[in-house]
Formats: sequence, C-alpha cells, structure tokens
Amino acid sequence: MSLACSICKKALPSLLALSALGATFSFALASPSAPEFGHVHMQGSIIDTPCAISTADIHQSIEMSVSTVGEMVLNGRGSQKAFSLNLVNCDLNSHSQEQPDSTHFSTTFDGPSDHGLFRISGAEGVGLQITDALGHPATPGQPLPSGALVPGTQRLDYILRLVSNDQPLKVGEYHAILRFKVDYF
Repeated sequence: MSLACSICKKALPSLLALSALGATFSFALASPSAPEFGHVHMQGSIIDTPCAISTADIHQSIEMSVSTVGEMVLNGRGSQKAFSLNLVNCDLNSHSQEQPDSTHFSTTFDGPSDHGLFRISGAEGVGLQITDALGHPATPGQPLPSGALVPGTQRLDYILRLVSNDQPLKVGEYHAILRFKVDYF
C-alpha cells in the first residue's frame, strides 16, 4: 500500500465528519424552527408631470478647472463651468382631471449651505454658486425664479462657479454633491 493511500484512509473520516457537521449547521440555519426577520423600507411616488428630465442629465459630474488663491483674493471668485438640464417630451396639456395644465417650471438646487453658497469639502474659504441663464443666483433649498415651459424639448442653462465666502482660504482639492428638482405649475 502506498503512503498516499495510507494518508487518504486517515484523512477521509475526518473530511466526512466535517462535511456532516457543515450540513447539519446549514440545515439548522435554514430550519423553520429558527425564525427569520427582515425589514423592507420603500418610498416612491407616481406623478403626472408635463416633462421628463433627460436621463443623461440626472447624474452629472462636473469637473471644475484649477483656481488660484490670487484669483480668489483679487476677484472674489475663481473658475466657472456651464452645465445644462434638458427637459424632454414636454406636453403642456394635463392628463389628469384634478390638475390644470402646467405652463411654468421652477428649479431648486439643494445641498449643504455655507454663507448662502453650496458647501464644498476639501478646501476652505470658498463655496459653489449656481446661477441661471438670467444671472439669478440659486440659494440652497430655495427655488429659482420660474420660467415658461415650451412643448417638446427645453434646455435649462446654468453656471457653476467657485466663490469666496469671506472666510480664510485653505488650498486643496474640493468636491460637493448637489441635488436638484424641477417643479411644474
């Protein structure tokens, strides 16, 4: 008899015992006598809106260019970047008996606030400012002035810029996460 068969004969009973123990343990976990509890939290709504937001615009990542301390001290602001939200499939006739036709919209940007600006993480002494195409600044959590809806597709243009918040400057890479919503009325 070879040495390998001798080791097999000694190891086989141990492996069988471990397999049986594992099967018993997994059966005990799946046994109906051991109750299992779980919680499911759901939230959502079905709404009738005159427009949809283009899926490409729902999750945008905007890369800001480099701003210098000199720009911030001299101008009170640094780099800026244009971005857009596209309303698509706008149908101004209401499909609901309870709601009148929507002819206007309002956009609200939200996120942590810092001296009326959107707070950033990573650098200090600056915040983000969003303005609409007419130059109205967005205040976190407050709707911008309303605009008129047009049938079909409509592009909403905005400017995102880095602005001094009159606090001491600290250089660094920065980031922020902002949310937006469009209300129709």
